[in-house]
Amino acid sequence: MTTTSTLRRALLYVPSSSQKFLSKSLLLPHPTDNITYDLEDSVIPSLKPAARTNLLTHLSPLSKPPPNVGELAVRINAISTPYALSDLTTLAPLPSSTLSTIVIPKVNSPSDLTFVIDILRQVSNQNEPPKKLIALIESARAVMNLKQICEAGKGYLDGLIFAAEDFALDLSLTRTPSLREFLYARSAIATAARAFELSSTVDLVCTSYKGEEGKARLEEECRDGKEVGFNGKQCIHPSQVEIAQRMFAPDEREVEWAVRVVVADEKAQVAGRGAWTMDGKMIDAPVVGKAHSVFAKAQKCGLDVDGLKEKWQGQEPE
Repeated sequence: MTTTSTLRRALLYVPSSSQKFLSKSLLLPHPTDNITYDLEDSVIPSLKPAARTNLLTHLSPLSKPPPNVGELAVRINAISTPYALSDLTTLAPLPSSTLSTIVIPKVNSPSDLTFVIDILRQVSNQNEPPKKLIALIESARAVMNLKQICEAGKGYLDGLIFAAEDFALDLSLTRTPSLREFLYARSAIATAARAFELSSTVDLVCTSYKGEEGKARLEEECRDGKEVGFNGKQCIHPSQVEIAQRMFAPDEREVEWAVRVVVADEKAQVAGRGAWTMDGKMIDAPVVGKAHSVFAKAQKCGLDVDGLKEKWQGQEPE
C-alpha cells in the first residue's frame, strides 16, 4: 500500500525503442522527479518486443535510480493490446527500488486496473513494497468511471494523468490554446485524485517545446494546470523538465507566506487562539492547513524553508 506522497512535478517520457535515449536518460543535466520509459505511443508495433528487451537490459544493472532522478517508471501498452501481459511479466519482477512505478494507458474501467494488480501479485517480489500505479485517463468513459477506477486501485493507485489528445479524439474535439474544451475532464480528474488522496495529478502534454515561444507556452499551460488542481506535467523533451518543476513548485512569495503562517500559528496555539490575523487577513484552520501543505511541498522541492523560518522567527499572530 502506498503511504508516502511522491513528487512528480515533471513526468518525462523516454522512448524505450531508442538505445541512445535510454543511455542519455541516466545523464540528464538537471534533477528530474520522474523518468517514464515508454513502451506505448512512441514505439511502433514491430519494435515493441525489442523495446521491452532493451528496457529490461537497461534497468537490470541498476539497484536504484541515478542520484538526480526521483523515480523510474514504465508506461506499458494498453491492457486491450497483445503486448501488455508480456510488458508486465518481463518488467514487474524488477526490484521496486529500481522500477517503482507502472503507468497504465487507456484505463477506461476498474477491470483495467485489477488486471494489472492481479499480475503484479503473481510476478512481483512479495518481500518488498508493491509497485505504484498511475492511470492515464483518455476517454469520456474513463472520466465517468473515475470513482470506480480509484476505488479499484486502492493500495496501488498513486496518481492520474490526463491524456488530452486521445480524449479529444474520443469526443471529436479540437484542442485550442485556451484548453477550455478540456476543463470538465481536467477538473474531474484533479478532484478525484484529491478525494482518494493520490500523490499525483499529471496534466496534459505541451506539444510546444522549441524556442522562447515554446517555453512561454509551457509556462502558461503549467500555470493553468496548477490553477485547475494538477501538481505535475507530462514532458516529451528534457528541456521541458526544469520549467515544469519550477512552475509546479511553490514560488518564493508563496513559501514565505506559508513559513510566516506556520511560525505565527505555533505561537497562536500556545496562546489558545484558533483564529487570528496576519497582514489584515483572518487565519483559521483551513488556511493554516494550506500553509503546512505548502511548507511540506517546499521542503520536498529542496527549497530553503529552514532559512526562511529562521528569518521569520519573530512573526507574531495579530
